[in-house]
Amino acid sequence: MRRPLLTLAVLLTLATGSLGAGPFDGPPLPYRLADTGGGSQLITAEAPETAATTGTVTWWERRGHRWVKAGSAPARFGAKGLAEGRGREQGTSTTPTGLYDLPYAFGIEEAPAGTTYPYRKVNEGSWWCQDNASRAYNRWVEPRPADCRADEAEHLVTYGTQYARALVIGFNYERPVRGRGAGIFLHVNGRGATAGCVSVPADAMARILAWAEPGRRPHIAVGTSSGPTAITRY
Repeated sequence: MRRPLLTLAVLLTLATGSLGAGPFDGPPLPYRLADTGGGSQLITAEAPETAATTGTVTWWERRGHRWVKAGSAPARFGAKGLAEGRGREQGTSTTPTGLYDLPYAFGIEEAPAGTTYPYRKVNEGSWWCQDNASRAYNRWVEPRPADCRADEAEHLVTYGTQYARALVIGFNYERPVRGRGAGIFLHVNGRGATAGCVSVPADAMARILAWAEPGRRPHIAVGTSSGPTAITRY
């Protein structure tokens, strides 16, 4: 009688191991979020706590009635960690938590093969205005207008590594609030933590851009594993 029991135990171990999750790990993350944005593609950027500068980015898609993981990569966050998006302040080097849309992609390099997402090519005249006094606050400008000071804007072409390819995160974008923050992107890793963006390795950024489909209305959820900024609250 012991051999069948042992065989069953081995089969169960192999089955759960092949699925990548045990029977008590709970449903995949998208099922546990308060909102996924209403589309059928989702990116999650999760850090262990607000003080963390590293975590994981995972991209998911709905297949029928199920959320399925399409890929994942190590992520970097702001040098001062993460902060609740609704109260975040500009210049704090924190990544805003929350659920956001992804208006468009851009990059110094060409879009990866297979990209269908709107993709804007960076050139010498491309800037991102972060000047609170400018009418173009938190917008791509080309050329830079007179009311957007150069020292309060990012000259995109000068960030050859980070902005090789990127997605605009819709934080404070639709109706910008001055002082809340500007220029929050999902972009390629630089040398370390970001100034408030989310970053991933270059190959992961390329895979995300080739995967994202505008018709599937992808969103990004940014948060921590638990606490007031838990990703499951967004």
